[in-house]
Amino acid sequence: MVWRYFRFDVAGMKRTTFFITGTDTGVGKTLLAALLTRHLRKRGVNAASLKPVCSGDRADARVLHAASAGALTLDEINPWHFRAPIAPRLAARRERKRVVLADVLLHVRAMQKRFDVVLIEGAGGLLSPLGEDFDSRDLIVALPATPIVVCPNRLGAVNQILLTLAALPRSASGRARAVLMSPSKPDASTSTNAGLLAEFPGARKIFCLPWLGGCFDPEKVLKDSRVRRMLRVLVK
Repeated sequence: MVWRYFRFDVAGMKRTTFFITGTDTGVGKTLLAALLTRHLRKRGVNAASLKPVCSGDRADARVLHAASAGALTLDEINPWHFRAPIAPRLAARRERKRVVLADVLLHVRAMQKRFDVVLIEGAGGLLSPLGEDFDSRDLIVALPATPIVVCPNRLGAVNQILLTLAALPRSASGRARAVLMSPSKPDASTSTNAGLLAEFPGARKIFCLPWLGGCFDPEKVLKDSRVRRMLRVLVK
């Protein structure tokens, strides 16, 4: 079933954590995290977004900082940042530093006590190593969090999403949602990917984010009623 046009009042939602991962890097995780953060906060939900570990520049963390409207500092959103634009585990080693799962969990759990909804953005895909002993899958399981898998809506999306869902343990994949990010130039599969994915038992919660015209300003994007409807159901 493709979820599109339902009403939902997020103001009464329960305390929860969402983990936004992707089928690859550069697929739209940050944009979705920022949209969800602004959407929830505008509707009165005490929500914040985190990108605990990143490498390269801090552009993604700065986007989340702006979307959180001062709810957290940049360093609270992104405590572990390393300069080299490579996998965080290797970037940390270049600086003779280490990131371990226990420390990241300690930070995230402190945020869970402060906010009703915590949105966590991973770095790269689900199994990309974030530190010496963990990846995004380990964080999803340990928290526990509801996974949101982001993928460009193009040829290959079905395989990529199903592979990512298959890599999750059943307890997490059963809660998972997938978001297909519409491209500027659809291909022959763009209109069919969601329906095909919905035929698989483990991929029933499929959402489609419409093409945003190249706009990355959450405030402007949220003026689109299609986007607001999709986000309401995504966090239900």
